[in-house]
This record gives sequence, structure tokens and C-alpha cells, in this order.
Amino acid sequence: MHQYLEAIGFETSGKDGLPEKLLRQTEHIFSAHHCVADENFCEYQKEFGAGFGISSFGRTDETYHREYYVPFFEGTGETARGEIFAERRLDKEAYIGICEDMRVGISLIFHLQNLIFLKNRRLLSKKEIPCRSVTLSGLCREGTILLPVSKDSGQRQRQQKEATDRTSLMQAARSGDTTAIEHLTKEEWNTYTLMSKRLMKEDVYSIVDTYIMPYGLECDQYSILGEIRNFLEVENESTGVVLYILQVEVNGLIFDVCVPKKHVLGEPQAGRRLKAIIWLQGRINFDS
Repeated sequence: MHQYLEAIGFETSGKDGLPEKLLRQTEHIFSAHHCVADENFCEYQKEFGAGFGISSFGRTDETYHREYYVPFFEGTGETARGEIFAERRLDKEAYIGICEDMRVGISLIFHLQNLIFLKNRRLLSKKEIPCRSVTLSGLCREGTILLPVSKDSGQRQRQQKEATDRTSLMQAARSGDTTAIEHLTKEEWNTYTLMSKRLMKEDVYSIVDTYIMPYGLECDQYSILGEIRNFLEVENESTGVVLYILQVEVNGLIFDVCVPKKHVLGEPQAGRRLKAIIWLQGRINFDS
């Protein structure tokens, strides 16, 4: 995922990634260092701004041997609760998280940020580790700002009620409730029919308020359209590149997205929408 180094303000050329000098700085002048108990696997983390930077993973004997590195961006708050799992990737000592949230309708797959903590918890406990929630965040190379869909207070309240009702139906359907399954099937068909008619005369972005859907071959990349709740500007302390930190709401999920200001088309404002491709990252929050 070296292409997403651009999302935190580092310009890269193709597959070259970061200069070795900068990687050594990450591993020697680090902000945080985590190791797995009884193993030689560890992480060096270097922040280049508030909540974003580089994580280097590798093994140590007398010296440190880097296996891979990734950019990271830490989100805030709690994005989702529900069934949360973590699985090791086949190609390297990295983990993906899987979150089942009824508001989205799909399994959200994300790059797990706190894998060292997870591995240590698994070593200490022989039982299944209870997960309380997940905090998601998105790295984004470029984005487009769209105007909002015009809605009055009545429409907003009706939309919130419909979303709540749909979540309840989906939970019932997962439990095997045939009535809920039939209701959802009918609802999907009615929505499809209505959308097909409206698309003949209207633009899709005036009909669809927000969305999140898988993008490309990687399991943790998504195409999103989200409503901006607030935003701020930060700077990469190494390169001076200015970044937007945008808090967006997508299908009821609230999470932060980091994107270079110069690669954003349009002016972000609360209420407007962000259309972008993101690399979804996340931190699992465990019960104490």
C-alpha cells in the first residue's frame, strides 16, 4: 500500500516507496515501540503529525530486520459495534479486521492497526477475546467535494426512522426470521424500481445521499460518498504538505479521512459531501 503514503503527505515514485533514510529515522527516532511477548516480532511507529505517520514491522535478534512498513492514520471515537473479528494475512505478519454492522449491509474489512496488542492479548488469554467496538479511519490520495442533497427536517427524521427500521429487520433476518427476509426482499425490489425510474431524469448523486462499497481487488479499499460533519487542516512535519482531516458520515458510520489538500477538488464545508477512494484502517477496542 505504498501508494497511500501520498495520503499523509509523502510524494513517492512508483514502487520505490520511502527513502531508506526516512525509514531508518522511523526505526531510530520513533514515537512508539511495541513488541510481542515471547516473540521477536515488533513495531516501530513514527508520527509526522497528530495521529498519522509510518509503522515499520520486523523481527529483532541482535539487529532489527524490517519486513514491511505502512502509513497509518488513527481515527477518533467509536465507529461501530457488533461482531468483530481479526484474521492474519497469508502473505505477511499483518492482520485484517472484519466488522459486521447492520447499517452498512456488508462486512467491512480493514487493515488492523493494533495487531501487536492483539497478539499479546491472545498470548495471555486462552479464551476468545471480547471486542467492544472498532475505530475506523481512511487514507485517501484524492477526493472530490460535492454539494449536499437538499432535505428538510421532516425528510431527515423520516430517513433516520427508515434506517433504524431497516437495521432491526436485518438483525431479525440474520436470526432466520422469514417475515423480515421477505420484507427486506420486497423493499430492495421497490428501491431498485424507483431508482431505475429516477435515474432516467436525475443525476445519481442527487438521489444517493451516501454510500460505501468495495473497490478494486484489495479487500480493504472502498469507494465512499460521505457527508462532511467537520474538518481541520494539519501539516506533515517532514514535508510541509498540508492535509485535510475530514470527519464524514457514511450510512450512519462516522469516521475520519486523511487526504492531501492539494488533491481535493472543491472546498470542504460541513454538510457538503466527500467522494473518494479510501484504504480503510481500524483499531479494535477491547473490553478491559
